[in-house]
Amino acid sequence: MIDIQMVPILIGIAIVTGAFAGTLAGLLGVGGGIVIVPALYFALQFTGGDPALSMQVAVGTSLATIIVTAISSSWGHFRRGALDFALLRRWAPFVLFGVVGGAFLGGAVNGKVLVAVFACVAAIVAIDMVFRNPKSSPEPRSASGPLWALLGILAGGISAMMGIGGGTVGVPLLSILGYDIRRAVGTSAALGFIIALPACIIYIATGLGREGLPPFSLGYVNIVAALVIIPLTTVFAQLGVRIAHSISYRALRLCFGFFLAITAVRMFLDLVP
Repeated sequence: MIDIQMVPILIGIAIVTGAFAGTLAGLLGVGGGIVIVPALYFALQFTGGDPALSMQVAVGTSLATIIVTAISSSWGHFRRGALDFALLRRWAPFVLFGVVGGAFLGGAVNGKVLVAVFACVAAIVAIDMVFRNPKSSPEPRSASGPLWALLGILAGGISAMMGIGGGTVGVPLLSILGYDIRRAVGTSAALGFIIALPACIIYIATGLGREGLPPFSLGYVNIVAALVIIPLTTVFAQLGVRIAHSISYRALRLCFGFFLAITAVRMFLDLVP
């Protein structure tokens, strides 16, 4: 039996989550999902909903919030000249292809496997971000069309399955390819919209009619949590953008590296019985 009286707890956690996730979205070019998904998963356990559906609802709701957050964050980076439209046009079709596949596979693949794979990738990228000392004026490396396609599909697929924006995967990949970290962050913020919109629609469609969903859910998207988080992430994303453009290049790399390291540790702990 779903306990609607527990909705205030969900709202309270959503408020804190929205402010923190929005700041991360603007600062690091992530959609905030890396914070929103685990927080909502925890909150949904107190609403009396089916625990088996909680992760899917957390992912779907996170993607719904990222749609708006990505617009706010990418607009802020665009105004500062950090959004690379040529790169966006080159990568977006492959990312979108990966998103569609990832969103449909998200409910079928074993969650523990996904967590383990992502934790390993996050740990490797964190080490690269923290310990590698790139050129002071990085220049993009040349990459073949098939490589761009593979990386785009990978970034889109993982993001859709995990309920995260483009930054968590896109920023490290673009940084490894030699793109300036600010331009990588700004472009990945825009990719967050391309990832979140179709993935959110798929999660709504696949969740329609399911029993045991939390109160006020549309498919796998919880309307209450989304309405609370969206305005907060939108406002705080601008704060994150200002921080990103006021600190040094090296500091931004370290910030993102430590962020990914913490994320990896949290995911590895989730795998412990």
